[in-house]
Amino acid sequence: MIHFEEPQQRRARLEIIPMIDVMMFLLVFFVLLSINVISARGVQTNLPQSSTSTSIDPEKPLVVTVTREGPLQVNGADTTLAALAEAVRGEARDNRTPTVTLKTDEAATMQRVIDVMDVLKHASITRVAIATRSKPE
Repeated sequence: MIHFEEPQQRRARLEIIPMIDVMMFLLVFFVLLSINVISARGVQTNLPQSSTSTSIDPEKPLVVTVTREGPLQVNGADTTLAALAEAVRGEARDNRTPTVTLKTDEAATMQRVIDVMDVLKHASITRVAIATRSKPE
């Protein structure tokens, strides 16, 4: 009788290193995506220039965006001039003395900016800063 030797069967191995590489790639991708999405919140404006620009760093930024003709925005959410005070109070409910940063387009009329500042003053918000970019020297 002829006896044939059967080859030993190899067991399949589960390689996790390529899976870890893929997971790290996805993690980095989503982190970079979320950083770009957060900074792009709101309407793009062309800020006016100032030679005396300083940096402010409130704990919870409260940004009111004023464009030339478009809607006002509070932290990226559209609002109207009539509803601005309520929207700011809603965003700043945890802060007794919120600092509001006005992000105005350089083409926005001064009257529109003053109207926004009047509404903020009537809402008892006295700490208002105007965002600018530094002038090139």
